[in-house]
Amino acid sequence: MHKSLPIVYLARHGETEWSLSGQHTGRTDLPLTPAGERDAHALGERLRKLGSADVFTSPLQRARRTCKLAGMMDRAQVDPDLVEWNYGDYEGLRTSEIHLERPGWNLFRDGCPGGESPQDVQDRADRVIGRFRAKKGNLLVFSSGHFLRVLAGSWLGLDSRAGSLWLLGTASLSALGYEHSPDEPVIRFWNDATHLPR
Repeated sequence: MHKSLPIVYLARHGETEWSLSGQHTGRTDLPLTPAGERDAHALGERLRKLGSADVFTSPLQRARRTCKLAGMMDRAQVDPDLVEWNYGDYEGLRTSEIHLERPGWNLFRDGCPGGESPQDVQDRADRVIGRFRAKKGNLLVFSSGHFLRVLAGSWLGLDSRAGSLWLLGTASLSALGYEHSPDEPVIRFWNDATHLPR
């Protein structure tokens, strides 16, 4: 991998009550749990070793609080496009509950009634990537799991369905970058949680 090309680091927010229970949390603005706050501090220790980067965060409090506890909020820009998927009628439901009335449903393929379609989220991810690729240095992004999974697929030139292929834990760190040139986007590493307490 080319060392002078920028890296986009992706930080998922810390644990909330609904991420712990498996409920879809789109625009419901939940706080972090005590464990989520602890993990955000641990994430901050890891991030301080990465060097300087422009910082961006979702407007939702779980992302902003993770950013703050990680020590990055004083230089962060809030970007509305980084908000989590709007789950509409499925907000607060678990996938198993949705499957009872809609067997085979897949978020990344089917979207949510009353919420966003996969294309809606893909469009937001593409806008974010367009802005990021115009910047020169490293970037650090605080957001939510499903949006970040679509963002990673979009970075690679894939559509939203690719987001179903990789998991992303709370307070994890991932990185997007390039191999030899900006024409060769790659995932440098994914879902790294080695900084979190065992």
